[in-house]
Amino acid sequence: MDSPLPDATDAPAPRTIRELPDELISQIAAGEVVERPASVVRELVDNALDAGAKNVLVKLMAGGVRAIVVEDDGCGIPVTQLPLALKRHATSKITSLNELESVATMGFRGEALAAIASVSEMSIASRTADAAHAQRIDARSGELSAAARSRGTSVEVRELFFSTPARRKFLKTDATELAHCVEAVRRHALARPDVGFAIWHEGKLVDQWRPASSEQRIADVLGADFNEDSRAFEHSAGPLALSGRAGLPEAARSRADQQYVWVNGRYVRDKLISHAIRSAYEDVLHGQRQPSYVLFIEIAPELVDVNVHPTKIEVRFRDGRAIHQSVRRAFIDALAQSRSAEAAGVESAMAPLAFEPTAAATLYVAEPRHGNAAYTPPVPPTAEQVRLSLVQHEALWRPAEPDEAAVPAPMASPLAAPTVTLKPVLPDEDWPLGRAIAQIQGVYILAENRQGLVIVDMHAAHERVVYERLKARLGATQIESQPLLIPISFAATAEEVAAAEQHAATLAQLGLDVAPLSARTLAVRSRPALLAASDLVALTRELLAEMAQFDASSVLERAQHEILATMACHGAVRANRQLTLDEMNALLRDMEATERADQCNHGRPTWRQLDMKELDALFLRGR
Repeated sequence: MDSPLPDATDAPAPRTIRELPDELISQIAAGEVVERPASVVRELVDNALDAGAKNVLVKLMAGGVRAIVVEDDGCGIPVTQLPLALKRHATSKITSLNELESVATMGFRGEALAAIASVSEMSIASRTADAAHAQRIDARSGELSAAARSRGTSVEVRELFFSTPARRKFLKTDATELAHCVEAVRRHALARPDVGFAIWHEGKLVDQWRPASSEQRIADVLGADFNEDSRAFEHSAGPLALSGRAGLPEAARSRADQQYVWVNGRYVRDKLISHAIRSAYEDVLHGQRQPSYVLFIEIAPELVDVNVHPTKIEVRFRDGRAIHQSVRRAFIDALAQSRSAEAAGVESAMAPLAFEPTAAATLYVAEPRHGNAAYTPPVPPTAEQVRLSLVQHEALWRPAEPDEAAVPAPMASPLAAPTVTLKPVLPDEDWPLGRAIAQIQGVYILAENRQGLVIVDMHAAHERVVYERLKARLGATQIESQPLLIPISFAATAEEVAAAEQHAATLAQLGLDVAPLSARTLAVRSRPALLAASDLVALTRELLAEMAQFDASSVLERAQHEILATMACHGAVRANRQLTLDEMNALLRDMEATERADQCNHGRPTWRQLDMKELDALFLRGR
């Protein structure tokens, strides 16, 4: 027999609404602000920098769990304000809503010290310039006492999470917590090269950075190899200024552990910025490798909201798409220059090409542009010419069936591989990639330069040369679309429908005609003629999601480049193709005048340098 339903009288009595005790409120805040010892270090160093410190000392015990001491030589806290500093939402950083909307300091929420004090034993000793001696306050008892120290502030935090043992169980080993604390100070050190930092653990010096230039500080913190394997850049657009260093693709790492972004001196993690940087590396990174970079963003404080997360690790931009576009452009420009062009001290530039009929095996090379050679900008091709070019390349490079008749080479379109007149390379020319001397197995080109031996993957190198020229010629040409006999409809979210309506023109440039059938249904009525998309619905959803979140023009550009990359791969010279010395030298000159020539379209390296020391080491010379 079924049990009777519980009587309403058996329900628990409603609990009374009441105010929480101040200590419990602070412990709740601590759950958001203080995740681990590194969170305490970050907050205390923030306060030290806001106080105008020129030297910051961090002392740790047991990875920061037993003790954290942060000392600075800043302006100090007047003795009358010491008790107020420990109260919740008490701060000297802001006084009004207007100041909250244009925060220019590292800390401002006024909850860090109170939150830390609620889960630890904390004391503060501080002295101002006009004080006879320092004063120490115990955060738990509020007792004031005299102390000895020079101008500045010392904050001592002991037994973190002693009052909340459940939180302490989530901490890792002392070594792991120490590593997080060191990383927190490293982020401050990179952003403030004018400030000296030192970290001690268990009485031993872990790291120390003296005041230095920005470039020297980056080398001191990340290693001298980082500066050698990265390229400095600066970019400005209206109220936005970007600077930093972009790691070279060949120095990419397996982990994203050297990616640093600061907004107005505050270290942040922002998906919008990460996406912009990753998209700039798209056709120069191989596989899942992660780029290294240091990016400083300076923007008017009123254009960014830093009050969106208790730990201040996230921000929100008023014009996110403008930020995305500027960051992406800054990194693209930084990566455009190849190492060979840098060695030559010339700006990368693409040479004019003569459009002539060509056969399938014709090498796509050009006479290098040097001196006062005239340059005529190429005429952008029409959509029909783009389509015919891909069809021709696919037919030319598709392996022939045994019974397939030979197909004569068609006339080349403006995007096909044209022939040019080659000039012999003079022996006394000092080319960055040297003079070709041989070809190995129809795959690699050997060249000699002043440093030693240059080895070039001819297919990868030629693929990049073709790709960059195709990109320059395509411009803003609309991709040919192919109407579908039966439109494909699918259920869509309100956001996808709104994005389809807002970015209809951009989708049309990609050859996609996406129209709303209802408030929750979209229909794809045409697809790109150059792409055999197997899943149009997935393709459309992906594009709509990116356009809704990021800059639509970058989405359009990336989709167009994927098509051109396919064409470049088909149009590049193949392995086992025997080249003459003139053809090899022409390819080397093209590489020197082509942007991003150090990697192919898939991110693989196109050439390597072996200097004389490395060659001597191979044969034990000088030993």
